[in-house]
Amino acid sequence: MTIIDTFPGQPLIIGAGIAGLVTALRIAPEPVVVLTKAHLGAETSTDWAQGGIAAALGLDDSPALHAEDTMAAGAGLSDRRVVGQITSVAREVIEDLIRLGMAFDRHPDGQLKLGLEAAHSRSRIVHAEGDRTGHAIMQVLIHAVRRTPSITVLEDVEVRRLLVEDGELSGVLAMGADGALVFPGRRVILATGGIGGLYSQTTNPLGAMGLGLALAARTGAELADLEFVQFHPTALDVGVNPMPLVSEAVRGEGAVLIDESGERFMAAYPRAELEPRHVVARAVWQHLAEGHRVFLDARSALGAHFRDRFPGIAAACRAVGIDPERAPIPVRPAAHYHMGGISVDEAGRSSIHGLWACGEVASTGLHGANRLASNSLLEALVCARWVAESVSGTMTPSLRTPRPVEVPPAPDPRPVRKIMSEQVGVTRDAAGLLHAIERLQPLVLDGAPSADPALVGLMIATAALQRTESRGAHRRVDFPNQLVDGVRRLTIRIDDVGRKKNAPAGPAATHVGA
Repeated sequence: MTIIDTFPGQPLIIGAGIAGLVTALRIAPEPVVVLTKAHLGAETSTDWAQGGIAAALGLDDSPALHAEDTMAAGAGLSDRRVVGQITSVAREVIEDLIRLGMAFDRHPDGQLKLGLEAAHSRSRIVHAEGDRTGHAIMQVLIHAVRRTPSITVLEDVEVRRLLVEDGELSGVLAMGADGALVFPGRRVILATGGIGGLYSQTTNPLGAMGLGLALAARTGAELADLEFVQFHPTALDVGVNPMPLVSEAVRGEGAVLIDESGERFMAAYPRAELEPRHVVARAVWQHLAEGHRVFLDARSALGAHFRDRFPGIAAACRAVGIDPERAPIPVRPAAHYHMGGISVDEAGRSSIHGLWACGEVASTGLHGANRLASNSLLEALVCARWVAESVSGTMTPSLRTPRPVEVPPAPDPRPVRKIMSEQVGVTRDAAGLLHAIERLQPLVLDGAPSADPALVGLMIATAALQRTESRGAHRRVDFPNQLVDGVRRLTIRIDDVGRKKNAPAGPAATHVGA
């Protein structure tokens, strides 16, 4: 085990997607270290993001309207103050990216193109390179990071544990090419992304398996909203995982959902295919359960313009022999985004001194029970500002060499995926959740490579069992109604997991926050 003492006192950022890189740029010129388990820019959900960034930029729009749409999508659990703070500075973070060199899609007159997505009352989504917004952002950020001398990026370094002494962080335990590494540090920022890799069908990189949640949980940190997993309703259904995403923006351009007979089965819904994601995902899931196949039909809406508007999706379709200009696209729901995460305050601080979280791994209160489309990249951009300011303004005590600990094995989520997909998926019930808990607990306890992914799955299943209602992305078939008095966020710590109750437990089991 090698002690890395090259970066004394420097903040350590774990993760190199949009949240991690923007935080590093914002901390500059203070020296900072970014640890990434892959090469810079690889295996990040940001790089795969198609939908764009939501911002009230149109003449018919306002931050207040954007905030109201966000609150409505959050099904009563979004924090109105956080929502207002984030939507009010959306224009500023778009302008920040433009100053860094970001080339958003524009009309011939130079005005930004604004797209419409589900549950938005206005066209307010900015894109780049059509459906390759995330990739374009990553290229701009990587270039900016590479030319910032105060940022050190260490690639192929996989963090296995956060080290804690006397209730405070003392460092990071990781594995590199030459073995175990210990980075002493009193300021750590988790920017590790989401949990899609815990499911058999996901639109995320398979390495996005919730390891940031496991790292935080094992320090005793508080986590929130874990039961709310968003399933994207239109992933390309061709038998591969991860599944190529067919962006919501395609429906925003007029594409419709049909079955094998050509029936448009969502036509009777008030917003049809532009209902919030959880509504569309459940409708598609139910139609599939009834024995149908489901397709997204863009032939009339886009036709020959499809490849110009959505070049990435068109290429993914052509790779499997589908021409979206001439044929409907087979789709099904897939795990896409986690509204839950490490419970943080408005500065991104967790309940553990010295630990911050930013991006999908954090629970800020913005998304509530169901994320509004294209608010995820916005949240990462805005909260990276807040985290960087807080980290830079925090005095660090003297460093101590952390005590040596055993290095856990590399995580393997494969034993967890079937359990999560079958029992903690688009729909849940008490029997299935209890079964998931019984199957996951032994995996957590045996110390095998599946232990950390199983821990995250166990926490999600426990939270889902505790929430005895259907709200937002959390659908309980045995509790199909949304409770009038159920407007509360459930927070959980590692000692709370696996409780076999069918009702919210008392304060000693599940902590209920505002």
